[in-house]
Amino acid sequence: MTVLNKKIKLELKEKLVMVNRVCKVTKGRRYFSFTALVIKGDENGVVGYGLGKAKEAQDAIYKAAEKAKNKLLKINIIKGGTIPHEQEAKYCGARVFICPVPEGTGIIAGGAVRSVLEAVGLTNVLSKSKGSSNKINCIKATILALSKLRTVNTIALERGISISKILNGSDNY
Repeated sequence: MTVLNKKIKLELKEKLVMVNRVCKVTKGRRYFSFTALVIKGDENGVVGYGLGKAKEAQDAIYKAAEKAKNKLLKINIIKGGTIPHEQEAKYCGARVFICPVPEGTGIIAGGAVRSVLEAVGLTNVLSKSKGSSNKINCIKATILALSKLRTVNTIALERGISISKILNGSDNY
């Protein structure tokens, strides 16, 4: 069990996205180490990622899991397992576009982006990745796009108007 904001207890599911062996070559020998990328989520709107580095693969995975647990983020999911609106985000060379789709469509995404969307608990989302296919950058861009999502309630609070005015299309405030 993990605590988000030290009040809410969560059952997190862990997904190992990548383990990479890295080699540092010196004059005398080669030094091998490992990096691991882990995504944790409760499949109900909470997700986090972690990147761990160590001499052994298991230690790198453990470090990545701990970092993912400490970087949890709450995402707005609406009924039907989709997102409120389209969103695009860029991180370094990776650009990720996500948009809502009707119920029954499923997750249309590839690679690391799919792992994040499944960990959040989304079931009906379309995604397109452009630019870099680096898994770390794609995950960071996806989480950035998900963190930018706003619901009708948050928009009403930001503008200082009622929800009915937003839903009716009246912007006179």
